[in-house]
Amino acid sequence: MNHFFVEPEDIRGDLVIIRGQDVKHITRSLRLQPGDEITVADGLENKYLVELTATNDKLVEGEIKKELEVDAESDINVTLLQGLPKSKKMDLIVRKCTELGIDKVIPMETDHTVVKLSSSKAEKRKKRWQKIAKSAAKQSKRTRIPLVEDVINFESGLELVADYDLAVMPWVAEEKQGLKDIIQQQNTKEIEDVLIIIGPEGGFSPQEVASAREEGVQPVLLGPRTLRTETAGLAVLTMLLYELGDLGG
Repeated sequence: MNHFFVEPEDIRGDLVIIRGQDVKHITRSLRLQPGDEITVADGLENKYLVELTATNDKLVEGEIKKELEVDAESDINVTLLQGLPKSKKMDLIVRKCTELGIDKVIPMETDHTVVKLSSSKAEKRKKRWQKIAKSAAKQSKRTRIPLVEDVINFESGLELVADYDLAVMPWVAEEKQGLKDIIQQQNTKEIEDVLIIIGPEGGFSPQEVASAREEGVQPVLLGPRTLRTETAGLAVLTMLLYELGDLGG
């Protein structure tokens, strides 16, 4: 069944109003008609079965038939602090992390970041990535759309560490502890918010790793194989949500 997001204020009693690009998707691409059913989420983890009652070129209206009991969101809130990669790799990262259950994505400039965005271009990219997150959330039938925040620098990223119960940084030169070791050392019942810090194609500089350690970030080894930047965050997110969250059933 097709799934859509609406603003909370567009749910008025049993009436649901769908606006924007989704109208075109419903009426032209899917060719849905009054009487057809869809599911709708308000972004606040509420989901409803809705029967369409009216469609036109500007908006779609529907009637809530029942509220659905769903558990699409993890109890573990994970933020990805991602070093800006080249090309369109960030599109892939945002899309796949959304499918897996990420809560927030923050693009970051580091010492080895090749991509440098002007303020205007960064704002355009942010809007693009947020649109991708919404699309992926619809596809994976989530009840919340992950937030894509403004591009920040590495120093600003480290200022966020204190807000998290656990912060990990995959680093190819780490030899002592792996992610598995870190997870096994934790009291999992006390972990609600996790920060994953991923470098760009060139990884992190030794100075950045040292600064991160001072702030309480734990550099970790992921395994015997070196992962690309667009793979590393997905791998860590999957491992963490398997051990601490809802992946794996």
